[in-house]
Amino acid sequence: MIDPFTDEYFMQQALRQAQLAYDLDEVPVGAVIVLEKRIIARAHNLTEKLHDVTAHAEMQAITCASEFIGAKYLKKCTLFVTLEPCSMCAGALAWSQLERVVYGAKDEKRGGMLLSKNIFHPKTVIEGGLLGDESMKLLQKFFASKRKKD
Repeated sequence: MIDPFTDEYFMQQALRQAQLAYDLDEVPVGAVIVLEKRIIARAHNLTEKLHDVTAHAEMQAITCASEFIGAKYLKKCTLFVTLEPCSMCAGALAWSQLERVVYGAKDEKRGGMLLSKNIFHPKTVIEGGLLGDESMKLLQKFFASKRKKD
């Protein structure tokens, strides 16, 4: 068992959210937002269910965390997300002014870091690769199942 209150623990919680997305036939990306070692938001992709291309895990988590703290800025918060944020999510994360973003798997096609090094807020610390293999395996399993159906 992973010790609570560590980065690895929080990423495991994001992976649980990704599994929920997978179970709903959504692209399996999960996210949690942490404030003072407490999870204040849990989310996963809901683009299919909501028929909304903006319903990414990060966007859902930002909305939930902002509602929880009653503010639009998340300056003292950390986002743990299983996949590197896309440019849309990276932009929203910049506006929310998160202190830190920790992602699992790198997104070689749509990742915000690839598209623009300056897209995140300048004070936000970005860290990648935490439980990246686990995150990538779930994504690969999901897309392999989609190819079998075609």
